[in-house]
Amino acid sequence: MGFRAVAWKGRQQICGKPPGLYNSGMKFITQISALALLLPTLHAAPIPENLRQEGWFIGVQAYTFKEFSAFEAIAKAKEAGANMIEFYPGQRLKPGSTNKVHHTMSEDSMNELLAECKRLGVHAVNYGVVGAQNPEDVQAIMTFAKKMSLYSVCSESTEQIAAWEVAAKEFDIKVAFHQHGGSMSNPKYKVWHPLYILGVVESRDSRVGACADLGHWCTSNLKPVECLRILNGRIISVHFKDKQDFGKAPVVVAGEGVGDLAGCLEELKKQKFDGHISIEHENDWMNSVPQVRSNVNFIKLHAK
Repeated sequence: MGFRAVAWKGRQQICGKPPGLYNSGMKFITQISALALLLPTLHAAPIPENLRQEGWFIGVQAYTFKEFSAFEAIAKAKEAGANMIEFYPGQRLKPGSTNKVHHTMSEDSMNELLAECKRLGVHAVNYGVVGAQNPEDVQAIMTFAKKMSLYSVCSESTEQIAAWEVAAKEFDIKVAFHQHGGSMSNPKYKVWHPLYILGVVESRDSRVGACADLGHWCTSNLKPVECLRILNGRIISVHFKDKQDFGKAPVVVAGEGVGDLAGCLEELKKQKFDGHISIEHENDWMNSVPQVRSNVNFIKLHAK
């Protein structure tokens, strides 16, 4: 089966009426849709214009600093020259704490996290990659994102597309579907290919789209520039990293690998992409600030 056929089959599975997903979820979706009509629309703040660097919104995915706490990740992002951060579920909140960043974290912990962001001048922009097992999970995640005033959330749970779309409209927060490395040899994992993601989102609200992970496309033996073209107009956020080679290979500094990240930035310009770029340097775990700084400078050299 070709990739377009896979994408079409994915649309049938998600947007049609298969047993299970559609029938079990639509009653809940109908209920929350009706509720949304009765409540005022909840709006998350857009990315502040004053955070642009050479025309781009440049941040760091906190997973880059997974060996440290979220507080330390905020400080390291600033040290590297970024002014925004994308949090992920499970990172320790701060040194000496047992609390973790999560959409179920307490209000006090959430306020601590936001206060630290404000203190260091680093804007919280996104949360993910986070899974959702059902529409209730989607609502919990998006409620957290609204309280954090996030621009978007990032997930691979495309099977909850109906719930994500309803929540994106209700909260006016973008939803970006992310991908890890994959191949046709593992048909159970579908989100790795941009044609599948396109099939999921192309008929949906414009606030539902893709998180373009440039490095993981290389892991899947795909050329990132071509993947960006497939998803033209539906890219909400970018995970920015280069790979030494296609397939399973180390992450390297932007411009030193096979990802053609300069070409990717040019393609994003053509598409008038205006979301955020989160640098995710999955290497040099204990001392990655210099590599992140090099990536920040690489993006700024390709000004919009």
